[in-house]
Amino acid sequence: MLLKSMYKPRIYRHWMRSEDLLTYRVVDKETDLQISTTIDLSKEAARIVKGYRRQLEEYISVNPRLLSSLKPMQVEADAPPIVTEMARAAALTGVGPMAAVAGTVAEFVGRELTLKSVDVIIENGGDIYIVSSKDRVVGIYAGVSPLSGRIGIKIKAVETPLGICTSSGTVGHSLSFGNADAAIAVSSSTALADAAATAIGNLIKGEESIPKGLAFASKIDGLKGAVIIKGDKMGVCGEMEIAR
Repeated sequence: MLLKSMYKPRIYRHWMRSEDLLTYRVVDKETDLQISTTIDLSKEAARIVKGYRRQLEEYISVNPRLLSSLKPMQVEADAPPIVTEMARAAALTGVGPMAAVAGTVAEFVGRELTLKSVDVIIENGGDIYIVSSKDRVVGIYAGVSPLSGRIGIKIKAVETPLGICTSSGTVGHSLSFGNADAAIAVSSSTALADAAATAIGNLIKGEESIPKGLAFASKIDGLKGAVIIKGDKMGVCGEMEIAR
């Protein structure tokens, strides 16, 4: 959750540093971003984050249901674009709008930073927005799974901007009704990837649920692909290239 959460060390972040980029952390209350850009944009990023947090906080103060709803909900026509995007992603995946908040924040902040940096990688609680001028590999952290840290997703520069988002029922504090070690969704919309990862993760009750999760993922309009990890088992669907 963006507005109410407990901080837990993000031990996977050391895997995400790119030697060719400058990496720094931007924190505003519960929002905690790791950002990599070609130049130091930390002050600019902090200003942008503060602005989007204010929009969300002001909207929630009048519409508190946004914070608690576990199902898609309609928002007003004049709602801030960041809220509208969260609601749109939720409607496509059958989850509550807050399931998309981390990815949406990362995407909205990232879009503005691309005006000053050719390469932008933002990680927000396991959800990544990436714009890259070169091909990269995003490592997969899946907690105690023996696959954790041993595989990654190949990202081609021409495919970016791209969102790579992860939901887990065994890692971190995010709400999940499943027990996947990692349910990863990839889309040109980071908001959609975030909501989809949550929805897919909710379906995973054990290794035997992986095919069900992949079947669901394949029906989400706008999703490029998905990866599901439970224990030593992994399932992949869509246009995904796995690095080992």
